[in-house]
Amino acid sequence: MSSGDDEKGLGRIMGERAAYASDPAQSRGRLYNPGSSPTRSEFQRDRDRIIHSTAFRRLQHKTQVFLHHEGQHFRTRLTHTLEVSQMARSIARALALDEDLAEAVALAHDLGHTPFGHAGERVLNDKLAEWGGFDHNMQAIRVVTRLENRYAEHDGLNLTWETLEGILKHNGPLTDRAGRALRPDHPLPPGLDDIPASADLMTWTHASLEAQAAAIADDIAYNSHDIDDALRAGLIRIGDLTEVPLVGPFVREVLARWPDIERSRQAHEVQRRLITAQIEDVIAESSRAIAQVGPQSAEDVRFARRTLIRFSPPVAEAERGLKRFLFEHVYRSDEVMGPVRRSQTVVSMLFDHYMVTGAMPGAWGEAARNAADRGARARIVADFIAGMTDPYALEQHGRLFDAGSQLG
Repeated sequence: MSSGDDEKGLGRIMGERAAYASDPAQSRGRLYNPGSSPTRSEFQRDRDRIIHSTAFRRLQHKTQVFLHHEGQHFRTRLTHTLEVSQMARSIARALALDEDLAEAVALAHDLGHTPFGHAGERVLNDKLAEWGGFDHNMQAIRVVTRLENRYAEHDGLNLTWETLEGILKHNGPLTDRAGRALRPDHPLPPGLDDIPASADLMTWTHASLEAQAAAIADDIAYNSHDIDDALRAGLIRIGDLTEVPLVGPFVREVLARWPDIERSRQAHEVQRRLITAQIEDVIAESSRAIAQVGPQSAEDVRFARRTLIRFSPPVAEAERGLKRFLFEHVYRSDEVMGPVRRSQTVVSMLFDHYMVTGAMPGAWGEAARNAADRGARARIVADFIAGMTDPYALEQHGRLFDAGSQLG
């Protein structure tokens, strides 16, 4: 390796950013100016604000796939989020992006999730159908801009434009240039035109590469860790995976090499190979995509009109096959769906009760009782319920309905 290569490698290790990376020194800023920090970049400050938020702490008691009470070793929204943030940083580092922005978006991406995971989200979406529905990504924006009230001078966490953009658009553009939904069957989330930010979040463009890294890290985490939890729960056996797309080759390799070790060790060997292969594929494919488009700034990325952080076509196809397997054998299994149906009943009953009575604690109840109309009250009730942890929702259900709420 030449001295020039040595210097380039050292620059990457020391945090040198590519021209197309987001630069905290060039941020579009915050709605409220807190002054500069002598020790942290703007994106590092965002990351720290998210970690110290109440909503972030609540993730430790919110469902990922297996309900919180079912076992101490299954993943929760918090452990999932931490795993996503680690993978997002790894991808960002390899592509010379801003790791702190990638981490901030990853840490915030699930802050809008309800208790009991997507089960609770489906209930709230149905209950709010006449007022635009409920979307967990949009709820995350509400959390960081309105509902987290820790600061004396403003509501919300006062995050940078780039972090808000990443939370909102990490899965891609939401509208066309005229503000219309990209898919007729996928309506725009409520409140999209009312987001407190330092500038227009440009819903028709792609987000930064850092946000795209967080989005694909979320997929990688789901693919790998839901397998691990399903094996722990006994929903599938490792031998069931030998012909499953993406994971099958690693299962066959591990079983051939270590046929007699504990199943937990076999599962870990499969999992780490699966994670590594996906991340390495993303880095290689994304490097090719970036080189092909040739962005010279983060703004060029936004207007590239395509996702640049992505799987290669063969891995993308295999990943879809793995998701189909997980959907059929894990997410829709009786062992998962039984508690899910009961949790939906809990959320539905809580919502209906609060809509009629407004009997929520403190400022929540006051705001609901003084709401201008039913739509405004419904949104307040949804905000309150979405912020609940699984145990708190069960506790409130048991207290209100004397139901001895249990999901198992």
